[in-house]
Amino acid sequence: MSNRPLYVIAREIRADWKKPSVYAVPYIEAMASLGSVEDAYYFDSGREIVLRFLCNCAGWRGDVARQIKAELKAL
Repeated sequence: MSNRPLYVIAREIRADWKKPSVYAVPYIEAMASLGSVEDAYYFDSGREIVLRFLCNCAGWRGDVARQIKAELKAL
């Protein structure tokens, strides 16, 4: 199975997480412009963006949240 682009995952996060943490929003926005963890967002790698998002999304709960968090951790 190939990995979904980060911008697709970011779109799904925005659709499901109605009031995201202010600390997670910059990372969601950054992921929206990335294709993979190998891409760069200014001076940060996509991998760093994903890890920082995962550190700041503890308040996001539910089935979709669990699935996406697992998908991002696998990247």
